[in-house]
Amino acid sequence: MAASGVEGILIETHNWGKTVAFWQGLGFELEFETDHHSGQLRHPAGGPYLFVAERPPEQELTIQLMMHTTDPSSFVPPASGTVETPFGETHWGALEMALLDPDGRRVSIQTPPAGQA
Repeated sequence: MAASGVEGILIETHNWGKTVAFWQGLGFELEFETDHHSGQLRHPAGGPYLFVAERPPEQELTIQLMMHTTDPSSFVPPASGTVETPFGETHWGALEMALLDPDGRRVSIQTPPAGQA
C-alpha cells in the first residue's frame, strides 16, 4: 500500500508569532495552538495543513512532509528510501513511521489517532 498524499507540512521556526503571522498573511487560518509555541494552520481553499513548531535558536530548522496511510500493516516503504524509525505511537495518538528520502530528508508517514480513521 502506498501513502495517500501529503496531508500536512511541519514547519519549524525560531519565532512562533512571526511565522504564524506570515502564513496568516498568505490566507492561512489558525485552527489550534498548543501551550508550547506550536499549532496548526489551514487554508480555506484546501490543501495540506501547516503545523508550525518553535525550536530553540541553536537548533537547525527543518521542513518535513507528513503523508497519510490508512493501514500501517500493509504500507511498503519505497526501496529507494530508508526507514529511520518503524511505526510507533506518538504523543498525539497516531502511529508514525519516519522515512529518509534518497537525499536524507525526513518524511513522516502517519495514521490518524485511534477512532479518527
